[in-house]
Order: sequence, then structure tokens, then C-alpha cells
Amino acid sequence: SHNSTFCLCVVICSLPAMRAALLIQRWYRQYVARLEMRRRCTWNIFQSIEYAGEQDQIKLYNFFGYLMDHFTPASSERNLISHIFRENNICRNVDWERYFCYKSIEVPELYSGPHLSFPITCSNAAELVEAFKNKQQLHSRYVLQLLGETWRLLRILPNISQISTSHSKEITICGDLHGHLEDLLLVFYKNGLPSSDKPYVFNGDFVDRGKDSLEILLILFSFLLVYPNDVHLNRGNHEDHIVNLRYGFTKEVLGKYRLHGKKILKLLQKIFSWLPLATVIDHKVLVLHGGISDTTDLHLISRYRSGMTESDLEDDDPTSKPVDSSRRRVHSLTHSSSTGTRHEVQRRSLQGLNNRVTCSVEEELKERRRQAGLSQSYGDLRNSLANSDSDPDSGELLDSYGDEWKQIVDMLWSDPMPQDGCVPNEVRGGGCYWGPDVTEEVLRRHNLTLLIRSHECKQEGYEFCHNRRVLTIFSASNYYEVGSNRGAYIRMGPDLVPHFIQYQANRATRALTLRQSVGRTERSALRALREKLFAHKSDLISSFQEYDPENTGLISLGHWACAMEAVLRLGLPWRVLRSQLVGDTLDGMLDYQLWFRELLSNASLLETMYKHHSNLETIFRIIDTDNSGLISFEEFRQTWKLLSSHLQTEISDEAISDLAVSIDFNKDGSIDINEFMEAFRLVGGDLLQNEGDPH
Repeated sequence: SHNSTFCLCVVICSLPAMRAALLIQRWYRQYVARLEMRRRCTWNIFQSIEYAGEQDQIKLYNFFGYLMDHFTPASSERNLISHIFRENNICRNVDWERYFCYKSIEVPELYSGPHLSFPITCSNAAELVEAFKNKQQLHSRYVLQLLGETWRLLRILPNISQISTSHSKEITICGDLHGHLEDLLLVFYKNGLPSSDKPYVFNGDFVDRGKDSLEILLILFSFLLVYPNDVHLNRGNHEDHIVNLRYGFTKEVLGKYRLHGKKILKLLQKIFSWLPLATVIDHKVLVLHGGISDTTDLHLISRYRSGMTESDLEDDDPTSKPVDSSRRRVHSLTHSSSTGTRHEVQRRSLQGLNNRVTCSVEEELKERRRQAGLSQSYGDLRNSLANSDSDPDSGELLDSYGDEWKQIVDMLWSDPMPQDGCVPNEVRGGGCYWGPDVTEEVLRRHNLTLLIRSHECKQEGYEFCHNRRVLTIFSASNYYEVGSNRGAYIRMGPDLVPHFIQYQANRATRALTLRQSVGRTERSALRALREKLFAHKSDLISSFQEYDPENTGLISLGHWACAMEAVLRLGLPWRVLRSQLVGDTLDGMLDYQLWFRELLSNASLLETMYKHHSNLETIFRIIDTDNSGLISFEEFRQTWKLLSSHLQTEISDEAISDLAVSIDFNKDGSIDINEFMEAFRLVGGDLLQNEGDPH
């Protein structure tokens, strides 16, 4: 009785403290929940902007592909487009040794970087890791020799690698690295270097966005040469020379190797086309970069080869190992080489024309331009199309080659979705979204238990979906911003149960509190979003005015959110973002002109440049097929005629010629990228000042 009374007193006396503890706990949970909501919203901003850029890239190349298919053979514009996508004869095997020959390149005595010996050894590969860790650069002679040996090896590898855990304790699987060398070095530090006892699978997207993509490739290729049975490299959607033009890898290589950069890029283009597409572990776990679709057939993919041309067979080195003659090359994932007929070129584009063309070529071109975000005004193109010998059946359903091509694109570009079914991936612009029912069917059909893929950045570095039958792994930490996400890799033993190791490669991130990390990432995401708003200022104001028929300058916040989504199409929770993007309102009504003045700027000229900068730079690099950094006056003239729609104008040949001469600042008879961008800036400025009057 005495003890019971004592306990009751303790409870009564503790009630205020317990209540306080509960209040603190409740407050903390709400605080963490708010931070998590902000973090998810920030994540949506980054991801939506990223995918919108990929969609722009694919639309641009679909547009080029359509033009190539429909311009008359005699037109100079078609010659230009053909020049863009042509098969590069210099890369045929019969000329390979001469063009990519490294023997004539001398390594100077003053060179202090790593020296490689061939056949390459494990110590060479380890030295290369250490050298790149210390910011050293590999000499171009060794780069070309290493890439040449890699190309020879890849040509004899299967399209789908079969590996087993029976000879080792664990297999390590890494996702996207995207030029983040520090992440690869951290994985090697924590997990050990690749070896016969420590096999690795690297699941694509080694390049672009980061600053050390080439170093990552050279490290991975060196270990591949040393341990060809224990190091496996799957192709990603960024292992594509066309995608590299937009996302930085082309620029990186040319910046690091000014003298031999063009040869290095040409050789890498060949290498990318021969990378395997998938890896299967113990006949049960499928590892590929993007995903699957309801038509995925691994047996078909294993027979198909994304690396062979007829010239490869005809000109192959008789001393090299045999290559399966049924395998064919796929140079670019967004648009394959133009070695086939006109209509084969069209079928090889990323999206293709899946339905029969029911309108005229002129109407179809107009629609294509609309889909590509280009102007409806196309002036001189009309004359070129007037005599087009287009085939009314050019939009027929894909043939067997097209079926294979679509499957490869699906494997490299697709993403999972929570709903059943399989639909086109309109967010990225290529591949598909597939549901859990498709996962179950494809895994059942091939007697598999798990699909491991990458392709999507995840906040924790990995994520399960589809009843834990699909696993996404992403190995580039701090991908969007310092603190935005962890990286991770997988260890998998004979039981085929994945074990995750997470990390942050940036030391500064580890010192940040959760609030600091979220705040820093949020500021970066909002800055990127404001740039997007800046690029679409005119379109946004026009959309706002539709909700303001009396021209009061005011719209409701609900209409503001609807207009934002209608113009930007980012799928963002605009009502949630309102507090970060919109300041004071008057009785719930927004003065949108004042909002733009406060939030952005009133410089229409800068708006034009912001809106088209990425596309214009990509276009320049497409036209500059030899990566010289220069285009001729004639190429400039033809390019302008094709792409003047970016500025919603038409311009005469004489005016274009005068412009080309005037912007050739150094008077060398050609135009570099800075002069090219200046041309669009000058004409864009005149255009806006004259309200679109043609020159």
C-alpha cells in the first residue's frame, strides 16, 4: 500500500514534465514533417526541370530527323541535315588504325602523369585511380591506346552479360555516376578496387553533367581490360554522342585534350555503340539502365547487337576475333546513323512515327515544329517541301528492325510507375512508363526474380517499387546540389539479397544540419525555377492575361497556379510553392506585372537568350560535326534558314550573308560558338524591338 501511494505521487508529480515532453515531441514531428515536405517539393523542382531538358533534346532531334526524311534530295537544307547525321566513313575499321593511331604521338620527358604499359595490368589501373585522385591528366597517347584496346574487347562481348556469384562472395552494383569522380573514388575506398575476387557491375550514365566523366571512363575501361570477366559495364542513355552535345561531355573532352580531342570523341562514339545493354546475375537478377516495357524480349535483345555495320564486316581486321554477323550498330539513341534508306532513318529516330501519316508533309512538318517548341512560321521551308517526294506510308508501324530499336530505347530511357499498364514516357520524351503488372509479366516470362535499374536520382541513393521487384540504384551523391541526395551501391551475394551502402562524397555535407541541408538545396532549386520562369516570361504574361479579360493586372492565386502549369508543364505543386514565389497579395489577388518586376527582370533580350541558349548551343555542336569549334558561312546560312523559327522570324539569304560577315569578329572566314550565339542575340534583339517584323 505504501509503495502504491509512492508510485501514484510520482506519476502525479511527473504529469507536467510528461505533458511538456509530449508537446516537444509533437512539435518536433511537425518540424521534421515540414522539412520533409519542403525537401520533396524541392526534389520535384529539380527533377521536373531535368526531365524537361531531356524532352527538349529529344524533340529537337526528332525534328531534325523528320526534316532529313522529307527535304528533297537536291535541296541544300537536306544536304546540311544529311551532313549532320551521316555515317562517318573515317571510323570504318579498315581506316581505324590509321586515323586513331597513337604511335606517332610522343610523350614528352616533362610529362609527369601516369605511364601505362600494354597489355594493361592491375597495378596500371590502380595507378590511374591514384593519379586522377591527385588531379593528374593522362597523356593523349595513352588515352587513345586505352580506348582502342577497349573498343577491340567490347566488339566480342555479348549484348547481355551473364555473371555468377558462385566464384565470389559478393557482386557490387553501382548506378549513375555522371562525371562525379569523387563518388567512384569513395566507392573504391569503402568497397575495394575491382578484382577477380570483387566483381563489379556499373549500370550506365558514366558521363555528362559532372566535370570528370572522361576520368571515370578511363578508370572503368582499364579495369575492364584487366578483369573482363569480373567488370561489367552496361550502356546508359547518356552513353550517346548526340546526348553528350547538350550535357557537357563533348565540351569536357575538347577542353582537356585540345589537340587530339576530336579523335578521342570519335573513338568514344564507337565504344558507346558497343557497350552491352544488360547484365543478368545467376539467371535471376536483371540489371539494366532504364527499364522495360510490355514488349521487352531479352532473347531478342541478346541476339541483336547494337554495334555492327556492313562496313564492320567487310573491313574487319582478319587477325581480330570473330564478330557475330547478325549484330548491328546503333550509333545514337536519339537518332541512329543514316546508312540506310530515307525511311529507315525515320524509323530509327527515338519516337518515330507510330501512326500512318494522314496529313500532308507540310502539315506534318508544322505539327513537328509545334511539338519541338518551334514557331509555326516556316517561310522558306515551304518552298523546299513543295516538291517533296514523301512516301504516304512513311508513318507505318515499325518493322522488325524498328521493334528491336524500340526495345533498346525502352531499356535505356524508361521509368517505373505505380499504376498498371505501359504508356509513352512523355515526361522524358522517350521510352515508356511501365507498371507493376508489366514487371511481373516480364520477370515471369524470363524466370527472373528482381530487376535492378538506375536512371533516376533518389534522395537516399536507392528505392524499391513494384512490390520490391524493381530496385533503383543511383551512385552520384549531391547530384542536384550539395546535400540534395545520398549516393549508394549494392552488395549482392549468392542469396541474391541486396545490401545497401549509402554515402555522401562531399565532406561539407556531413557537417550540415537537416535544416541547413534542406534550406541550401531549396534555395538552389528555387533559383533554377526562377530561371525557368524568366525564360518563359512572355508566355506566362499572355496566359495570365487570359484570366484577366478586363485588363486589371490582377488574377487570383488559383488562376496563377493554373497558368504556371499550363505554360511550364512541369507537374509541380504550384499552390505549395506559392509562398516561396509570390509575396504580398491584395485580397488574394496577384498583381502579375508587379510580381514579374520584383521576381525577375524586364529584359526581353535576355529572356530570348535564356530561353534558347541550351538548344542553340546544342545546334551549333550538331552542325560542327568535326568538333572543330567552327562552322562555315554556308553552314551558318543553312542553319539559320532551318532554325530562324526559334526567334519567330524569317530572314533573307542576303541578310544572313551580311550577318555572317559582320559577326565574324576575327575575320577568319568561319564562325565559332560565341559568334554564333551573338548572331541570334543581335537578330533576336532587333526582332523584339520591331515586334516581329521580317527583315
